[in-house]
Amino acid sequence: MADDAAGRRMPFAFLADLQRQFASVPSSSTSVSSLPAYGLQGTFSPTISSLMHTYNTAPPTDELARAQTELNQVKDIMVQNVEQILSRGERIELLVDKTDTMASQATAFRRGARSVRRQMWWKNSKILGLSVLVGFVLLWLIVAQFCGAGLNQCGGGDKSKSDLPSSS
Repeated sequence: MADDAAGRRMPFAFLADLQRQFASVPSSSTSVSSLPAYGLQGTFSPTISSLMHTYNTAPPTDELARAQTELNQVKDIMVQNVEQILSRGERIELLVDKTDTMASQATAFRRGARSVRRQMWWKNSKILGLSVLVGFVLLWLIVAQFCGAGLNQCGGGDKSKSDLPSSS
């Protein structure tokens, strides 16, 4: 007799264990079949009570239940692993998206930098050209102060040839 909560396997495991222990009891010179009913009650009763106490307080593990428990644990671990893999996949996809975005931004930045570099080169070239032109104008002004506007009075030291009348 057992409660419904014990299930079917536990009582049958108890009976199988009881049968195994009964079969292992050394019999005296008399055979078990020749004993009267309840003949082994005094010698086998403590074995039965210890088995009942064991199965009521801490029953041995049922192999099927143990295997089922291990299977559930493995299943839980596998579910956790799959969740971690999916989470890792999502993070990898996020990194790939960020990498693509950064690559496109880098390309746009490179184009913009090239355009700014060209604009600055033209601006520097214009400033350099204007500076050279201003330098020439200033040089002409300085030289024109001493030699005249047409630069015709800065001849070189031979005034006598230019003052003599020509013989023609």
